[in-house]
Amino acid sequence: MYFFLRNLASLEICFNLVIVPKMLVNLLMENKAISFAGCATQMYFFFFFGAAECCLLAAMAYDRYVAICNPLHYLDIMTRKACFQLAGASWFSGFPVATVQTTWIFSLPFCGPNQVNHFFCDSPPVLELSCADTSLFEIEALTATVLFIMFPFLLILVSYVRIITTILRMPSEEGRYKAFSTCSSHLVVVTLFYGTASSTYFRPKSSYSSDTKKLISLSYTVITPMLNPIIYSLRNKEVKSALGRTLGRKLFSEKM
Repeated sequence: MYFFLRNLASLEICFNLVIVPKMLVNLLMENKAISFAGCATQMYFFFFFGAAECCLLAAMAYDRYVAICNPLHYLDIMTRKACFQLAGASWFSGFPVATVQTTWIFSLPFCGPNQVNHFFCDSPPVLELSCADTSLFEIEALTATVLFIMFPFLLILVSYVRIITTILRMPSEEGRYKAFSTCSSHLVVVTLFYGTASSTYFRPKSSYSSDTKKLISLSYTVITPMLNPIIYSLRNKEVKSALGRTLGRKLFSEKM
């Protein structure tokens, strides 16, 4: 599990580096321009790390499934080689998505003024600037979304159905608690990530205002990656005890 957590942490650092630095520059500077090549580069790596995270979360769900449903065979199934293969496949999955989507979008003709109504170069606001018919691309984008977002989500869903079924069959309450606590953090992360991402990519164009879309995008590009280390850290007893002491001192000082 810690091997996959290291991969997830590395991936989310890279994911944030694609969005946050330019966003902070735009907040601090009057000139909010981005070059054509810069926009294409940002979109490419956004797709790359986004698709990779979807697949990595599915790999982590499989790891939890094996740990809870087949604990005696865990070391035989989740070998070092198998872990590297799952992580490698997850990272590589972003390459075809990013290459096809970015190349297709930036081969379209664009009509001025080229002002992206968003805080980063995402595909929906960039497509609004195109003069050409984008219906074929939208079909391809929907197909890619199903393959690289919904298919991993279905694998996660199936894994957790099996996990919950196994947990409910455990005779002791303590055993059920320990088993659920090993996957609760991952379940929260999956819910946050997929809940906000699906709100953006599976809604009709007119469902949300532009400001609402920006807020939703902010939640899964910046806020969720920021919360993930906190969510996983709360599983650590030392972190929980330190947090309890801090909150206790704060409440005591307020009473005084």
